[in-house]
Amino acid sequence: MSVLGDLLAGLSGGSIEVVDLTAPLSEDTPILQLPPPFANTQHFSRTELSRYDDRGPSWYWNDFTTGEHVGTHFDAPVHWVTGRDGDDVSTVAVGKLIAPAVVLDFADSAVADPDFLLEVDHVREWEASHGPLPDGGWLLYRTGWDARSEDSDRFLNANETGPHTPGISVECARWLAEESPVMGVGVETVGTDAGAAHSFEPAFPCHSFLLGANKYGLTQLQNLARLPATGALLIAAPLPIVGGSGSPSRVLALVER
Repeated sequence: MSVLGDLLAGLSGGSIEVVDLTAPLSEDTPILQLPPPFANTQHFSRTELSRYDDRGPSWYWNDFTTGEHVGTHFDAPVHWVTGRDGDDVSTVAVGKLIAPAVVLDFADSAVADPDFLLEVDHVREWEASHGPLPDGGWLLYRTGWDARSEDSDRFLNANETGPHTPGISVECARWLAEESPVMGVGVETVGTDAGAAHSFEPAFPCHSFLLGANKYGLTQLQNLARLPATGALLIAAPLPIVGGSGSPSRVLALVER
């Protein structure tokens, strides 16, 4: 049997499971909130065009409006000033949209401390147990934050001092961008950076370093708890928006069972 035949047989026979890592996209999807004077993206919204009525007797359809960075989405390098000469979302090589993925699970740490930061030592300890990070693959960072996704206030977790969500330290973001073999980082939170990253130096280091290295980000993922630490194959499918800084995406993982 061919390689693709083996894959199809595995999918139909159940030895390969497809796990959907995508948050449902709706008017209730939480979005990033920036303080004045910065511009904010708008919520997903839709306008009905017809629904089996005199506007269109046999069909139902809508117009919709949303931002490039709403819901589960793909960050392209041009999203950040450091990556302004890199890929836009339409020029990301399609071969990079299917890649191996590993999961670093720090959900317990994030429950204990919503400002928890992933450090280089955490990654090194993970590698000592599971092997090296995948060359040209994804590092998926599990914090358990997807459990909050149906409640915007809990998901954004902001108070008078700003948002408090887990993320990645400045040193770790720089290391992942400049020294690690991964091509991108995926998270369960509203953005790849910690809620407090506006106060880091530099601010928003995941965006600054990773996108500046022509690497990528995936945000608002779900169901990472259903993936093994190693061995998953990730499919990330953004819309090829010409000149786009990112795109809502369907993200799937193939897992051998």
